[in-house]
Amino acid sequence: MTSNAPAPALDPARLLQSQIAVVTGAAQGIGEAIARRFAQHGAHVVLVDLNRDALELLALDLASGPGSASVVCADVSSPEDHETVHAHCRDDLGGVHVLVNNAGINRDAYLPKMSLADFDQVISVSLRGAWLGIRTLSPLMRAGSGGSIVNMSSLAGKIGNPGQTNYSAAKAGLIGLTKAAAKELGGFGIRVNAVQPGLIRTAMTERMKPEVWQAKEAEVPLGRAGTPDEVAAAVLFLASPMGGYISGAVLEVSGGRGI
Repeated sequence: MTSNAPAPALDPARLLQSQIAVVTGAAQGIGEAIARRFAQHGAHVVLVDLNRDALELLALDLASGPGSASVVCADVSSPEDHETVHAHCRDDLGGVHVLVNNAGINRDAYLPKMSLADFDQVISVSLRGAWLGIRTLSPLMRAGSGGSIVNMSSLAGKIGNPGQTNYSAAKAGLIGLTKAAAKELGGFGIRVNAVQPGLIRTAMTERMKPEVWQAKEAEVPLGRAGTPDEVAAAVLFLASPMGGYISGAVLEVSGGRGI
């Protein structure tokens, strides 16, 4: 017999109530905005970054709201540091439900001037770091009732940016990683998706020359740059039950730039 009873309604104010969520690169910018948005929705957020002072200040701030936070100072390109995050989630928190692979860096230069070290470092943090995060934490999700992984790509991974062959390659690689991991982990109830922000007003992008910024903003159909909180809202959607039947998807948050 088919039941006609309506499905339980989601509480829009507490989409991640009692969930454990790991956010890398949480000390500033988009990562900080994601952590704040998750905590507002009742999550315990594991803040991961190299800047311990910034993480501890953020954790104190989040503790005053409906969520909570803990701090793990870690280099996402290090397998050993990922094991530290894993141990914290397993031993101190009892598991993990959400992973946001947000950590990334840029080392911009045109091809003739880009050093091998700068290429490798960007790939190591953005792409290797996300792969390590998935490999290390997905077993905890498998041991539970599944989970959600969101990888932070970029519009640069779709259209490419001059002077950013390393960054564009890393962000494009995250799309392949997302789709392959979604196929591998879907049978365990683990969803894997990616977000591609466009021109977002952060400390990183605000280092652009004013004329470069203006030219890029003119390419946005909505006529303005986005905010970290607008990206965080998209990540929350994918991480929460609202995105419960979405996996292997790439969500652009770009104001239409790049279409």
